[in-house]
Amino acid sequence: MGWIRRTKSSYLFFTFVLSFAGVLNASEALNVFIRDDVLADYQRFVGERDVTKITDFSGQYLRRDVVDMVIAQQALQKGGFDKAFIFTPGFVSFRESNLLEKGEQLLHFDSYWKADLENKGRLLFISEPVIQKGQYFAGIYHGIDNQKVKQLKEEQGLTQLTSVSNPKWQTDWQTLESLPLKQLHAESDWMSQARMVSKGWVDFMLMPLMPKLDNRFVLEDVELIANEHLVVLLNDSRHFAVSRLHPEGERAFAALQKGLAILREQGRITSAYQQAGLIPDLDKYQVVNPVQEIR
Repeated sequence: MGWIRRTKSSYLFFTFVLSFAGVLNASEALNVFIRDDVLADYQRFVGERDVTKITDFSGQYLRRDVVDMVIAQQALQKGGFDKAFIFTPGFVSFRESNLLEKGEQLLHFDSYWKADLENKGRLLFISEPVIQKGQYFAGIYHGIDNQKVKQLKEEQGLTQLTSVSNPKWQTDWQTLESLPLKQLHAESDWMSQARMVSKGWVDFMLMPLMPKLDNRFVLEDVELIANEHLVVLLNDSRHFAVSRLHPEGERAFAALQKGLAILREQGRITSAYQQAGLIPDLDKYQVVNPVQEIR
């Protein structure tokens, strides 16, 4: 069974400061908002280790967001960016995109789909992909008592199921629209989506696989688990976004690109996502949409 977050008060809600160059004055550090549950998992995974030296991604609390955070920081360090970061927790999602576009936040440590960034090149620098197109497979997450989804073993069964997503998330939404679903519901708030699925109002939602947590997600009153047999290809690449309007934006982006190239050449990016189970062994799963194209 995976690690269960029982209450909101169980989070490590202290401001988390990372410095590549030793202890810096907090006034010199750059603030980055991180979603509460992601930051909690990140802190537990990293512990007292130097995040820039982590090469083993086989521990607990690993999820795609956590691997993203580690890879981004390692790339920045290898590229020569030496500013410190303050990680501020909060239930934030697409809010970070607005902060980036206004220059109020330097970058976002959670990667974005290319489709969601293509029209924002005027305001954002877009990195080389950290997850390549064709590598990303999402789990079909359902409520614990939903036997219809739990027992699902082939695509044909989707015709009896409902799902939920945000139409603004182009890759997710277009993929779900292409599946033979009974109904697809629109909901802008991610946590509301998760509650709808947990309560059985909707059958499933797409989420990254979390094999180190037994593909189980638990937060407050929400408990979801992934179908054991099927995965969905989200046929797009994922990238980091850096603000063009932030004073450090150009320098940080140059360092990020340089560092990502170094990590890619060393094979460390794909290895990290594979070790964490985010690029799954497809011998163990059936892909319901193996030739899905995102237009």
